[in-house]
Amino acid sequence: MPSRIDPLVNGEYYHILNRGVDKMNIFKNSYNFQRFLKTMLYYEVLGPKPRFSLFTPTNNLLDTSKQIVEIVCYCLMPNHFHFLVKQLIDGGITEFISKLSNSYTKYFNIKYRRVGPLLQGEFKSVLVESNEQLLHLSRYIHLNPLVSGLVKDLKDYPWSSYPEYIGLSAQKICAKEIILNQFKSSKDYQRFVLDQADYGRELEIIKHQLIEEEYN
Repeated sequence: MPSRIDPLVNGEYYHILNRGVDKMNIFKNSYNFQRFLKTMLYYEVLGPKPRFSLFTPTNNLLDTSKQIVEIVCYCLMPNHFHFLVKQLIDGGITEFISKLSNSYTKYFNIKYRRVGPLLQGEFKSVLVESNEQLLHLSRYIHLNPLVSGLVKDLKDYPWSSYPEYIGLSAQKICAKEIILNQFKSSKDYQRFVLDQADYGRELEIIKHQLIEEEYN
């Protein structure tokens, strides 16, 4: 894979997203979402690993001290995905997204008897430039299912890190501390996410480098 024009920097946080080619749905059912989550966990770790078929998110077979990225939050939508991630090693984000995308595309194409790319070219990445942007980006990512009309209550959407953030999921996918340590409790974070009084203004902080409508 050729080098990115905008090299991604270790220790920095990025908003990463991509969508299905021609805006097609890349997740057709709950098993597709589960498969993608499993693949996320598998490829965020560097080095030798057990066979993918032997790995489950709960069997602790991976050496998590060898992570190449740190997933802060995520949201999987029917035709696209969002990540807020921190790069831990040189090329970590590119390797993570490349292996995740290639593996899931192979699975999807075999399962649904199709050929060709599943995702729309190279993933988009936006550098998080301030703590304010970091906080509001986490809110933006978590609000996607509500804003898009998929659910009326964010607690009902299982394919994002929001349930993990507010204590409704036992999953430990995300490095939540950078966000939650800035709130008194998970309930305070929940109020922050759901309080949209100033959301229109804050959204511009996130969108200033990205035509977000492409992903709706």
